[in-house]
Amino acid sequence: MEMSDVTRATAAATSIAASLGLPASGAIVLHNSNKLALRLTPCDVFARVAPVGQEVAQFEVELAQRLTGTGCPVCPLEPRAAPRVYTRDGFTVTLWTYYEPVTPHVSPADCAKALELLHAGMRKVDVPSPRFTDRITEAEEVVADPERSPELADADRVFLSGRLASLRRAIEERGAAEQLLHGEPHPGNVLSTETGPLFIDLETCCRGPVEFDLAHVPEEVCEHYPDIDQGLLDECRQLVLAMVAAWRWELGDQFPKGRLFGEELLRALHEGPPWPTLDTMSKRLGGL
Repeated sequence: MEMSDVTRATAAATSIAASLGLPASGAIVLHNSNKLALRLTPCDVFARVAPVGQEVAQFEVELAQRLTGTGCPVCPLEPRAAPRVYTRDGFTVTLWTYYEPVTPHVSPADCAKALELLHAGMRKVDVPSPRFTDRITEAEEVVADPERSPELADADRVFLSGRLASLRRAIEERGAAEQLLHGEPHPGNVLSTETGPLFIDLETCCRGPVEFDLAHVPEEVCEHYPDIDQGLLDECRQLVLAMVAAWRWELGDQFPKGRLFGEELLRALHEGPPWPTLDTMSKRLGGL
């Protein structure tokens, strides 16, 4: 978000918390991109804020309630507030339990086990959700429309469009089993807590093969996850690189240094295998 929006979003979150009897005289920005993550103080509440119309917060709240009920390692909602989506001044706000970060971070083995438990719990939850191919379609629409991606060169537009289409076909032709997934379980969506890793940002949930989720995590985590189809994982890694590249070129994208990230993702796709993970790409660019 732009700083003017951050100020308004923070004010909306603190106002909502105060109206619920949660003392929130201050706020610390934990993450700022298209959405804002805040630690409200002194009540110690984790608030997620997004402009109205740019979120699926109600789906996320309902899914979180069901997953925590099955014992899944997901961040629970704030117990001192009603489990719902709050709206104020053009922003939607959801309130979650805040956890003090634990250092050092959890091991790759523990992250893999937590993701395995999340997937097992998700197989028990029957909720309407998009398919992973819907995410591909979103990326294809950005690439296909010069008004939405005006700075993307024509040659790169053709290249990305072709890569997204070919990977969609290749993955679907494998006919792998599909289930409910987190959608983006990268390290930025995992909290390190005293009780172990907890997943946040459930609004990206979709149905697909587990390798689609694994394509978002570090290689060291994949090494501890059982029964991976390596060929499918490689295709999903390419797909994730291509989708994220498309989103970084979208007009109005607010990911920090997003255009530089988009250029590097395109370069990685042109260079070919071995396909880097997102965390590897971030480390190359100084921790984006």
